[in-house]
Amino acid sequence: MFLYFPTNYVWSMNVVGAVEAGGRLGEIHEMCRPLLEIAAQGDDPGTEAFFKAWKQGADRLVELAGEDEVAGHLISAGEKLGRAALYCAMAERMQAHGFADRLPLYRYSLELFLRGVQLARENCTRVEIPYGDTSLAGLFVKAENVRDGAKAPCVVVMNGLDSTKEGLYRSSLPRDLSRRGISSLFIDQPGTGEALRLKGLPAIVESEIWAGAVIDYLETRADVDSRRIGALGVSLGGYYAPRAVAFEKRFFLGAVWGANHNWGEIQKRREAKAGKNPVPHYWEHVRWVWGAKDHDEFMKIAERVHLDGVAEQITVPFLVTHGEQDRQIPVEYAHRTFERLTSSPNPQLKIFTDREGGVEHCSLDNPAFGGSFIADWLADTFQVKTRDGIRL
Repeated sequence: MFLYFPTNYVWSMNVVGAVEAGGRLGEIHEMCRPLLEIAAQGDDPGTEAFFKAWKQGADRLVELAGEDEVAGHLISAGEKLGRAALYCAMAERMQAHGFADRLPLYRYSLELFLRGVQLARENCTRVEIPYGDTSLAGLFVKAENVRDGAKAPCVVVMNGLDSTKEGLYRSSLPRDLSRRGISSLFIDQPGTGEALRLKGLPAIVESEIWAGAVIDYLETRADVDSRRIGALGVSLGGYYAPRAVAFEKRFFLGAVWGANHNWGEIQKRREAKAGKNPVPHYWEHVRWVWGAKDHDEFMKIAERVHLDGVAEQITVPFLVTHGEQDRQIPVEYAHRTFERLTSSPNPQLKIFTDREGGVEHCSLDNPAFGGSFIADWLADTFQVKTRDGIRL
C-alpha cells in the first residue's frame, strides 16, 4: 500500500481511501504536505491538525463549486461538492468521539454529498428504511443494462467498523455492479454513519435483525427482484454479512470483501499491539460503536462477534475474499470462514495476491481487481440477464 506518511499506516490508509473514493492526488497532497512531521508522532496526536487541513481543502472546493454553479456548470459544481464531502468525511473519521467539531462536520459532509449528487445527476437516491420506531438511511443505485420492465437483483452493501454509506458509494462498487445489471443499496446500519452519529444506534451482534428490515424495504420496490437479494460485507461487514445471511433466509447469496471470522480474537491481538488499527483513538472509537461504557464491557461484547457455529448455517452461495497481506485481519480468518461453509451449495474462496494486487485490508492498496472479481461472481451467481443478452 502506498504510504504517504511513511511511518503512519492509519493516516496513510486515510489518504489511499480518499484517492480510491475519487479524491484528487494533487488536492490531497496540498492538504497533507504540512502534516508530514505531525504524522510521524503516531496515530492519535495531531488529528486535529489533520481535521483543519482537510476541512480547508474542502472549503476551497465548495467556493469553486459555487462559482461553477453561478456560471451554470452544474456537473462541474456537483463533482467538486462530491470531493468536498469526501474530504470532510475523511477529516471527521480521524477524530476522537468527543471532538467538539466532529458532528457538525459530519452533518455538513452529508449536505455536500447530497447536493453534489443532485447537481451531477448521479445514479443515486437517498432512501429511508423503516427500522423499529426509527429508520436507517441508505443510498440506492439502480442497475443499468436491464431489459425494459425487468426487475433487477440487488446487493445490500454493509459497512465495516468505521466506513459509511457515502464512502463505499464513492468506491468502484456501485458502477461495477450497475453496469452488470445489479442494483445496490449502501446502508448505514447500527454502529455506523447516520445510525450511530445522528440516531444513537450502536452496533448489535445480531446483524440479521437490521438486515431483515432492509429486505422488508427492498421487497416493496417494484424495480427489485425480491427473490434475488444478496449481502456484501466490507471489513467488519465480513462478520455482519455472513451472520445476516445465516439467519435471514431471504438472502439469495452472500459475499465478503475482507473476512472477519472472529473479531473478538482480533481485539485481544490489538490489546497485545499485534496488527494495525483502522482509525486513530481506536479503543474510544470501538466503545462508541458498540455502546460500551468501558473497556471491560466492550471486550465482553466483542467476545460474541464471531462466526463459529454461524457460518455453518449459511445455506446459499457464498464468496469469501481476502488480501494475503492484510495487516488488520490476518488471512487465516478467511480460511476459517470458508472451511465452515459446510452447508453452502457453492462456497468460494479468493485470496488476492501480488499477481493481481489488492493484498491489503479489503484490497485498499488496489481495489480495482477485487471489485470487478466480486461483481463478476455476483453477476454469475445471480445469473443476470442484461438488456441485449450479452454478459458484461
